[in-house]
Amino acid sequence: MLEVKNVTVKFDTAMVLDDANLKINKGELVGLVGPNGAGKTTLLRAIAGLIKWQKEVTRGTRNANVTFEGTVEFEGERIDKLSAHEIARRGLALCPERGRPFVEMTVKDNLLAGGFLCKSSDEIKNNLVKVYELFPRLKERENQVSGTLSGGERQMLCIGRALMHQPKLLLVDEPSSGLAPKLKEDLFKRIEDIFKELGVTILLAEQDISFAFSLSSRSYVMSRGHIISQGTAKELLADETIRKTYLGL
Repeated sequence: MLEVKNVTVKFDTAMVLDDANLKINKGELVGLVGPNGAGKTTLLRAIAGLIKWQKEVTRGTRNANVTFEGTVEFEGERIDKLSAHEIARRGLALCPERGRPFVEMTVKDNLLAGGFLCKSSDEIKNNLVKVYELFPRLKERENQVSGTLSGGERQMLCIGRALMHQPKLLLVDEPSSGLAPKLKEDLFKRIEDIFKELGVTILLAEQDISFAFSLSSRSYVMSRGHIISQGTAKELLADETIRKTYLGL
């Protein structure tokens, strides 16, 4: 379903991604693990089309030029030359870290905004019902301004908004960031439901390796912009160098 080939991203001369290669088959839940700053977020943004057209980024007190090399293919079609909304239209959705809702809009309006690719009002209504069934808390908060939500609720809203246009592939970036253990466990259960019950293929970027390994059939390990290994949880944990140096276990 997805193939990333030799993707390299630089901010000026700083190498953020270095020759990244990754494959995901339809019907998989794949982990992308590694420490903070490993390049996971940049890789997801590159796949979703948010890097290719970005001319510069802010680093500290100055702007840095962005360069992108490599290819990204989705369902056999090259998408790295497409804009982000065109990629989304093909069925690929990104859930960014910490949710990032439209903070001045209500929960319901955020979700309706996620349905902009739906073909009819009936489709939007049906998808909204499905999201509320998956996340009952969002139904309870549907008229609440999104900027007042808790961190866990924002993450639910982010995933719910992405599901509104029935994506084929869901990229989820650090969903557990800043969440209490109980909220984290509940959120991961919902991600598992999306995968098993809705049949959505998922690439899950996560620092909490135990959760990522428990959900995924296999994982990629990132460090300093490199994908250094891949395999099942058992295979990765059997490699002492990876376990101690890169996974902190």
